[in-house]
Amino acid sequence: MDEELKQRLIPFLGRQHLCASLTVREVETFLDFTDLVRFRKGEVIAEVGEVGDALYVVFRGEVGFYYDDAGRELEVGTAREGELVGEMSFFDRRPRSLRIRAKAPRTELLRLTRPMYQRLKVEQPFIAVNLLEQAIISLDQLLRQVSAEEASLAHYVYGPGRR
Repeated sequence: MDEELKQRLIPFLGRQHLCASLTVREVETFLDFTDLVRFRKGEVIAEVGEVGDALYVVFRGEVGFYYDDAGRELEVGTAREGELVGEMSFFDRRPRSLRIRAKAPRTELLRLTRPMYQRLKVEQPFIAVNLLEQAIISLDQLLRQVSAEEASLAHYVYGPGRR
């Protein structure tokens, strides 16, 4: 990653939960393990059935998560700037159940590949732990959102107090 790009990314990451407890030097070090990838609107970032070989931080733009319903693509979620993407399949090494697409005309993501993550764990364990904590928080938020939506749907379908 070139120095000019790194200088643009440092302030951005410094404002994100992912790097809240990292020093500027640690943020710079984290960037040494990543690369910036760009996508056009509608371009597939990750496909259903793939096992995640990278996880991403949305730097610019927005990504959508899509479920294939008998050939019809349904949007089931969105990730915005600063959010982790692809962490579930990356960590559990199971095939993706959703397609990830760029939603903005210019979507930029920081990509951390599996080999670079393996190096990060060995060379910079404090940074790796921060990344894991953010992944746990991200997955916890997803679980809480799905639980709330399921409870709301059950209330709608069955009525209050019944199931």
